[in-house]
Amino acid sequence: QVQLVESGGGLVQAGGSLRLSCAASRSIFSILTMGWYRQAPGKQRELVASITAGGSTNYADSVQGRFTISRDNAKSTVYLQMNSLKPEDTAVYYCNTNRAVINYWGQGTQVTVSL
Repeated sequence: QVQLVESGGGLVQAGGSLRLSCAASRSIFSILTMGWYRQAPGKQRELVASITAGGSTNYADSVQGRFTISRDNAKSTVYLQMNSLKPEDTAVYYCNTNRAVINYWGQGTQVTVSL
């Protein structure tokens, strides 16, 4: 089993920055593909960014060039650096991974971007 704990959300003005962190419980972290998803009110959960064990990254078109996903295997932590935030980035952000066909989610952290 993998436990994921997010932190770093909050309220920020448009154009500002936040960094989200997700700490994983298992020593197998280094072999896991990690992802950040978000869900805005009334909308489906969507993939924001992902990073493989080898460090390859993938981003949603809406955040490309503004968000950066990274990982620190020594700390079993994945990060999401969010710059140039927009009101439409407002959502609950979730950390995710998959292991042995089981999907694991963190509890989520709220990001609110005001005008």
